Amino acid sequence: MSRHFFIKPGSRAAAVALVVTALSSCQSVSPATITVASMDQAPPVTRGLDADSLSTLLVAELAGLRGDYSRATDGYIQTAERYHSAELAQRAALAARFMDDPDTLEATTQRWQQLAPDAEEPLYLLASLAAQRQDWPRALELRLAISNQGGDAQLLELVEMALEAGANTSSLLAQMRQHLNDNTNSNVDTELAMALLEAANDLKATAQQRLERLPAAAAGSPDAWRLRAAIALDTGDPERAYDYSSQGLELQPKDLQLMMLQAQAEIRLGRIESAETTTDALLENHGSTSGLRMLLASFYLQENQPGPARRLLQPLLSKDSTPDSALLMLGGIAQNEDDVDNALLYYRRVPEGDNFLISRSRAAFTLASHKRLADSQRFLASERRDHPDFSAGLIGVEVNLLDRFEQPEQATALLANFLEQHPGSLDLRYMLAMRAYRAGDLAVMETQLRTALEQDPDDAIALNALGYTLADEQIPGRIDEAARLVERAYQLDPNNPAILDSLGWVRFRQGNAQAALPWLEKAWQQMPDQEIASHLIEVLWALDHRSRARLMLKQSLERFEQHPAIDDLLLRIPALNVPDSND
Repeated sequence: MSRHFFIKPGSRAAAVALVVTALSSCQSVSPATITVASMDQAPPVTRGLDADSLSTLLVAELAGLRGDYSRATDGYIQTAERYHSAELAQRAALAARFMDDPDTLEATTQRWQQLAPDAEEPLYLLASLAAQRQDWPRALELRLAISNQGGDAQLLELVEMALEAGANTSSLLAQMRQHLNDNTNSNVDTELAMALLEAANDLKATAQQRLERLPAAAAGSPDAWRLRAAIALDTGDPERAYDYSSQGLELQPKDLQLMMLQAQAEIRLGRIESAETTTDALLENHGSTSGLRMLLASFYLQENQPGPARRLLQPLLSKDSTPDSALLMLGGIAQNEDDVDNALLYYRRVPEGDNFLISRSRAAFTLASHKRLADSQRFLASERRDHPDFSAGLIGVEVNLLDRFEQPEQATALLANFLEQHPGSLDLRYMLAMRAYRAGDLAVMETQLRTALEQDPDDAIALNALGYTLADEQIPGRIDEAARLVERAYQLDPNNPAILDSLGWVRFRQGNAQAALPWLEKAWQQMPDQEIASHLIEVLWALDHRSRARLMLKQSLERFEQHPAIDDLLLRIPALNVPDSND
């Protein structure tokens, strides 16, 4: 049976026939029970369906045909419970799929699964529901149950969905490891899913080895060649990636992902003419869409090949609405080629929206980098007049520009003057506070943040910034105040990793390293940042977890090109860099 269930409309006569069919599998039901010529002459029902149950099912079926899926679901599940019928529970789940009520759908599907424990369909449906609510461990658990029953669990498909959704794959990797330990006879799908999880967890060599050990049957799987090619690219082996993608394309000649992997491999190998042939074929086979053109152009730009990228992007300029990303990419190409006029032309075509400030910032920096700082400032002033809704953001752009070109006094004066005229610009007030902090003027920083909080007491960013600074600077007598501020920020924005980091750091400054650890670990998991890493390393060191602290130090130094917070930590705790014989 297909895993995609639909109730198809029909006549009322068909509804009765469907009910009879559904009932035929219920315990102790016989056709004679419901086909006597006259119910007045029928003997009392002592086995199978009684009149109430038959009526309930007829009402349920007719309700489903009328689109009243709530009543249909209730009727089917009520009778399924009475007769322990998996088939009727299945019909309840079918009806519930048309309701905007995931809880009811899950409850009916769970009951179906309980009544039919060997059936794959309810497990697939439950796994889909878990994936919809981003509960990837539960979704994987259910798919693995299908695998344990010998079914087609489609584990690779699920892992790809989880990765695309940004799931934390470390827990999924542990689940798969346990499954493989418990089941020595794994199939190709399981091994591919495991290899993908290993690669996602930076175990690319292990993943590649796993793929090389696949049975001969995997040679006929395009997915296996696709994974091999992707991992080879990630590990800096474009020659092997090209070979793998080519073998996959022999099996599936027009596969989008395999063709893109082959194009990437050719670009990295410097075979530009061949790569352009591949990208032309991609556009021909899969549609010359804006998204595909921009993705392919990004491959060329990553390898410093602006010519082919420009050729891919220029047709988008003739469209009624050129995508912002295409304009930004074309502007970047012109900027890198010192073609200032064309760079400005592309950047200024980006309309008001999410990319407006990015485009104007790049245009301003293009001018300033060609010793035209005054022109850049005039450009930004003109943009503020033309786009008043973005005036505060454009002031921020100019402040950053002046800082970059060593005009900090002018930047501060510009910012203060704008705030005097527009005191409600909280983002700029926050910027002024951070500038004061970097200059070591904590009093001005606190004044600005307090003003922001007077205007908006629920500004989680200002609450967190003030609380964190009070704790980090260890201002005497103010640690409890710092804790209250950060805790209030957490109540307002509980999923913000910067606030989670502040909560952990406040606990550490209060002298409770053990309480600090889970907050910092959660912050690191959500936002791997060098400052959070420095906090976590210091707390691990304070708790005498030396091996873990040193391992994280090593990984962080390799991961981040710039790591001032970690450099400062090493100055304060030089022993972190000294191997311990007990480690």
